[in-house]
Amino acid sequence: MFLPAEWHQQAFVQLTWPHKDTDWAPVLADAILCFCNMAREVSKREPLLIVAKEPQEVLSELEKQGIDTANITLAPCPTNDTWARDHAFITCINQGKLILHDFQFNGWGLKFAANKDNLINKTILPNITHLYQKNEVEYRNCLDFVFEGGSIESDGEGTLMVTSSCLLADNRNNTLSQAEIERRLLTIFHADRVHWIHHSWLAGDDTDGHIDTVARFCSPTSIAYVKCDDLNDEHYKELQAMEQELLALRTADGKPYTLFPLPLPASCYDEEGNRLPATYANFLIINGAVLVPTYHQPAKDEEALATLARAFPYRDIVPIDCRVLILQHGSLHCSTMQFPTAN
Repeated sequence: MFLPAEWHQQAFVQLTWPHKDTDWAPVLADAILCFCNMAREVSKREPLLIVAKEPQEVLSELEKQGIDTANITLAPCPTNDTWARDHAFITCINQGKLILHDFQFNGWGLKFAANKDNLINKTILPNITHLYQKNEVEYRNCLDFVFEGGSIESDGEGTLMVTSSCLLADNRNNTLSQAEIERRLLTIFHADRVHWIHHSWLAGDDTDGHIDTVARFCSPTSIAYVKCDDLNDEHYKELQAMEQELLALRTADGKPYTLFPLPLPASCYDEEGNRLPATYANFLIINGAVLVPTYHQPAKDEEALATLARAFPYRDIVPIDCRVLILQHGSLHCSTMQFPTAN
């Protein structure tokens, strides 16, 4: 069994749709437009699952935006929020079978309500088996362990990458030591080793430093990461320290990783003057493409897109304006979850 890399062939991608009873209410129209843009680009290339409180309203919105819904499945379900990356199944592959791990999602350490989101997986599973392309599926209950998809990166070959700030945070699994958490990760995902990153902070981040906001595998031998060169930026010291950690890492065969530095977006703020966690590392790899969050910062957006084009030379690089997503302290990857095929 193994946890596939994100570039593994995918059966479908999940979105969990915003609605008026979520924190998106003040900017709901803009949030829905962003989700429609993600839905359009994903469904062009592979099936899309949309979990929605009001499926008919979602269908009407998709059609209004001119999106072909033939490749889209709607699953009705009550939801607290929209962060599919952290409440959806994490899928492993075991000799042609898909193993769906259902971890406990507790609102990033009891910061936010997650009672409905934590029930999504069991609720929708009976209605989405057709999306698994006739692959055998096994549900695995891991609800005794608090764990989020945004907190782990896999190279698909036995190496995992995580951050200590998240996995060792209070109100997640604080009865377990780092060594015990690592043993559990190695056991659950049948991995060989874990890269622990100890510097991962972004201002405005609610996740305690998810790895998918700062450093991402692009291949088993390469990593894209957020770099800060501005001595006056509050992130400078922490992200410089992270860069040194990444430079010290070695691939499974003992070589340095090829690193692709992504620019840190210029400061983005909410109406109260709080800095928001804008990051280009929160991209999503799908079949044939990489969807990249952008922030209406032409020079930095273009630099990030060009960097990821070098990291993924055989995929389309598709920008998605995600300014609205960071208002709720997440971005594109946080809003999605990919599901691999068993091939």
